[in-house]
Amino acid sequence: MEFDLTGKMLISTPAMGDPRFSRSLIYLCAHSAEGAFGLVVNRPVPDLRVAEVLNQLSIPADGLIEDRPVLLGGPVEPARGFVLHRNELSDAGPSQPLPEGLALSASTEVLTAIGRGEGPSAWILALGYAGWGGGQLEEELAQNAWLTCDARETLIFVDAPGEEQWRAALQSIGVDPRTLSATAGRA
Repeated sequence: MEFDLTGKMLISTPAMGDPRFSRSLIYLCAHSAEGAFGLVVNRPVPDLRVAEVLNQLSIPADGLIEDRPVLLGGPVEPARGFVLHRNELSDAGPSQPLPEGLALSASTEVLTAIGRGEGPSAWILALGYAGWGGGQLEEELAQNAWLTCDARETLIFVDAPGEEQWRAALQSIGVDPRTLSATAGRA
């Protein structure tokens, strides 16, 4: 593998054939020769908020500062939760450090801290993830199904997740969403 996209973002294009990823923005948590793992950061689960998830897990939410929407992180293991957050907690259980001061946790310790109002200053909760086998993401990139951009907190941690994040990611690399075509070309 020639490049590592860990810590970068994938922006879907009209060439993306899978409707589950139409106008998606994905933060790549891991990318290696064995495959890739990421979280869709702009697709809220309809009518599901963090307080409800905490309640279902019997985690007190008395100190929850902001009841945010839960995100659909991807189609793989949709019942499994992941918290992508600023890596600023020392006692929030096992977290995987990521580039640019971020971290990923699948433990309930971070959720417990969030419910107490002692969580990281920036975080999202996603159910499920997007996964690729070895070489699969590289093939999709070669087919122009994805563009890449630097991960910026302003693209990840937003008040109202949705299509505007996708548009902002495209604009961050100088692409006008109206000019995208499903037809790929090579220069």
